[in-house]
Formats: sequence, structure tokens, C-alpha cells
Amino acid sequence: MSSPDTITSMAELRGRIDALDAQIVALLAKRAALIDRAIKLKPAEGMPARVTARVEDVVSKVRGTAGAQGLDPDLVEALWRKMIEWSIDREERVLGKGDDR
Repeated sequence: MSSPDTITSMAELRGRIDALDAQIVALLAKRAALIDRAIKLKPAEGMPARVTARVEDVVSKVRGTAGAQGLDPDLVEALWRKMIEWSIDREERVLGKGDDR
């Protein structure tokens, strides 16, 4: 994909944004499928839905990635925390609340 500086119209810009949005949604769907797999794997490993150390590790990693990409780490953290809570809620509906690790 070419540089944003080569975009010459709002119609083209909006088309590029729409295409990226579709890719982001597809990636989120893949992430949700991995969460569904975690629901099946965690019981065998005696793991609860919420593992606070893992949550904080994921948030730390995405903050670092965001900063390296020139994106606001606070924004990325807020988005990821929302997504992580959604994922944990999804897991807890099947696994129950359990003990945090």
C-alpha cells in the first residue's frame, strides 16, 4: 500500500480507511477465534479466564508496539483493555469466574 502522502482526494482516503477497517475487523475475528480456543485449553491446564499477569503483559507489549509505531500508547492501552475485558467475559461465560492467577 502506498504512502498516505500520495492520496489526492477524500474519496480515495475514505476508501483506504474503509479497507483498513475491514482488515482490522478480520484480525479481531481471528483474535476472537483464538479466545474461543483458549476456552477449550484453559481447563486442561487449570487456568481461570482472568490471569492478571497475562493481561498486564499483553498491555505492556501493545503499549511498546504502539510507541514504536508512533501511535499514542494510552489510546492503544484503552482499546486493548476493552478488548481484553470482552475476551475475559466471553471466557467466563463458559469457564466461570474462577480464581485469578
